[in-house]
Amino acid sequence: MDQFVPDMYQKSVYTINYDKLIERGIKCLLFDLDNTLVPIHGRPNNKKIKELFEKLTKQGFKVFIFSNSLNKRVKMYSELFNVEFYSFTCKPSSKSFMKVMKEQDFTISEIAIIGDQLLTDIKGGNKLGITTILINPISKKDSFFTKFNRFFEKRIMKRLGKNNLLMKGKYYE
Repeated sequence: MDQFVPDMYQKSVYTINYDKLIERGIKCLLFDLDNTLVPIHGRPNNKKIKELFEKLTKQGFKVFIFSNSLNKRVKMYSELFNVEFYSFTCKPSSKSFMKVMKEQDFTISEIAIIGDQLLTDIKGGNKLGITTILINPISKKDSFFTKFNRFFEKRIMKRLGKNNLLMKGKYYE
């Protein structure tokens, strides 16, 4: 069950203490796209996300969108937010995480993954020892495949809660 326990759990990308990440030596932030930054359906607050990414870049972070979504969707948002991206990453596979490390010259200890899913974002990062940050999904609507994952995620959350490892709404850094 440890593979599903994030290093940090926060309400949203806006409540994360990024200064703490700097103190931990994090230099690269990999943001999941769907239900982490933008809803799968509907309109996101693009201005707020763009401002966050500009602030993080000024703080010295290298920011990427790191998504299982297809190239066309991810590219559109990367251009809108003025950041680089990795699409169709097949999280929780380690392959794309390793690609980022190789192409961007970061070590495992310098990378954090931020996402809304235990089965993809958190498990994928934990497999390599990357700092993992779970946030609440920004929408209740999910893609078909994510709905499937959420079914198992609820069961995992219940088990983690019984063991006091992770409890929904009990945030920590």
